[in-house]
This record gives sequence, structure tokens and C-alpha cells, in this order.
Amino acid sequence: MKTILITGGAGFMGSNFVSYISHKYPEYKIIVLDALTYAGNMDNIPDKIKKSKRFEFWYGNVTNDDLVDTLVARCDVVVHFAAETHVARSIFDNKIFFTTDVMGTQSVANAVVKNRNIERFIHISTSEVYGTALTEPMTEEHPLCPTTPYASAKAGADRLVYSYWKTYDIPVVILRPFNQYGPYQHLEKVVPRFITSAVLNEKLMVHNDGSARRDWLYVEDTSERIDRALHADIKKIKGEAINIGSGFSLDILSIAKKVLKMTKRSERLITFVEERLGQVQNHLSSTEKAEKLLKIKPGRDFDTGLEETIKWYVDNKKWWEKLLWMRRVSIMTEKGKEEYY
Repeated sequence: MKTILITGGAGFMGSNFVSYISHKYPEYKIIVLDALTYAGNMDNIPDKIKKSKRFEFWYGNVTNDDLVDTLVARCDVVVHFAAETHVARSIFDNKIFFTTDVMGTQSVANAVVKNRNIERFIHISTSEVYGTALTEPMTEEHPLCPTTPYASAKAGADRLVYSYWKTYDIPVVILRPFNQYGPYQHLEKVVPRFITSAVLNEKLMVHNDGSARRDWLYVEDTSERIDRALHADIKKIKGEAINIGSGFSLDILSIAKKVLKMTKRSERLITFVEERLGQVQNHLSSTEKAEKLLKIKPGRDFDTGLEETIKWYVDNKKWWEKLLWMRRVSIMTEKGKEEYY
């Protein structure tokens, strides 16, 4: 039996991981810490889990040192998701990204240093730390070249955690997920934004010509990979940074077309807008290290995952209707022009 602290456990990736772990390990106790910002929602966690005696929720900020220390002291494992994660919002309001992503991560890392009962500390980083691919597929040795405030804040947290391993020998594993999609994802992200726009028969906004490509992995397959990092031999993965991707990339325009086809909508709904500031053009994950260290299995193919995701949004309209106004963020460009991302 283990007790797991999951920071950011009411967010998209965190809540999916909570559901995955709760189902797979019915003997584990789960403690969730979440500030319930706009992207965190307790409705993301099924009532059956929330009502369980094995589940405990704490409303609080990951930058609260005393609270984090207290919760870490009660746990065997920490999985740290808590972060501000949206590229456009990091341009709109960048300071909070460094506060949460860097200083919040330092709070967790310091608590792990103090509490040597922690068996492992899994830090959820992001592929955005790499910037645009200089070589493909992108290995973990790819230079860190973040192109947005969000990406640079996550790069800072990534390297902070690495430095704590080097300095204090804490049992840390750094995971760098590539692009995720699936149930409970906020409408600011491209896949649910496209799906909900199609369902409502509204325009699908594609930046520039839509040629930017990303590596896509369904969120349940991501949870399975995090689970493997949770239970792999710590001697083999301690201090390592490991990509969490599919090894498959697809451009944004093709995704828009797939969504429209699957929802039986016309491609005339596609409209092109200005390029996004700090755009990363290409991302494709190398899976070699994850295959070697975590023994990962291939995830579901993109079309299957997209069909499952569309069905979830169609069946859960009440969940996302209240988020419609947050699908776009207003950004002032360097030319003084207002753009919506």
C-alpha cells in the first residue's frame, strides 16, 4: 500500500492520472493538492473516487511551503503536475507562470529533501522545453530552447529538479510529455477547441497555414507511462529525463480536417488566422529511452483516440459549455494589434 501526493490533480493530466491510479491500484491512498484555478475542476474527478475513503483533497497552492511540507511528509510518492500550462496565457500574463511553475516546483523539491521517506518524486515537465525540433525524432539530449514564457518557466522547473537530484540525491524522475489530448481537457487547447467549435458549427481557427506538427498521445496512454515510471526500478531511472510521446506527429490543419470529417461538418468551417507568437513548428518524440527504461507499449493510434475524445465531448456538453468563453485569449502583438489565440 502506498500513499501518493498528486499536485495539480484536478487538472487535465492530473485528474486523468488520478482516475487511472485509483482504478488500477485499489489499495493506494491518493492525496490531491490543487489551487483550482480556471483549468482545475473537481468535476474532472469521478464522484466514486471523491467519496472513497482512499481519496483526500486539499485546496491550496503548490507555492505554500508549510502545506506542501505537511502533505509530502505523509506520502511515499509525489507526482508533481501542478503548473500553469497554456502558451497563449503565458504571453497574456507571464509572471504567474514563473511563480507557479518554478517557485511551486521548488516548494515541492524542498519538501522532498526534508522528507527522506519519499521513495520517488516524479516531476511532470513538457516537451515545450526543447523548442522547435533541430533534429527528428527529438531525444532527451536535444538542446533546451524554450520559445515562450510558459516553455521557459517549465525549462526552469525541469532543470531545478535536476539540480536537486545532483545536489541532494533525491529520488527524482523527470518526464517530458509531448502533446496530450483526451477527456477533460480545457477548451483553450487545440483539440477540444476544434471539437467544440465543430459541434457548435462554428469556425475552426487555424494559425498561419496549419503546417505546425506535434507528437500526439492520448491521455490515458500517458497515464500508463507515468505509472511505469512510478513502479520501475528506481536505480535505473533516478535522475533521468524521459520523453513521453508517441513517435507519431501530425500537423494542425490535418487535425482540423479529421475533426470536421468525424463530426460530419464541412471543411468550409476552417479559417486561417495570424501565426501564434513563439510558435514551435515541429515536434516529434524519440521513444527509444522510454522503451528501454520504462518498457512502454505503443499507445492507441491517433484516429482511434480522436474518435474517443470527440465522443466524450459530444456526451459531456454540460461540462464544457461554461468554458466556451475561455477558448481564446486576447494578445497584443508587437505591432500593437490585438490577436486572439
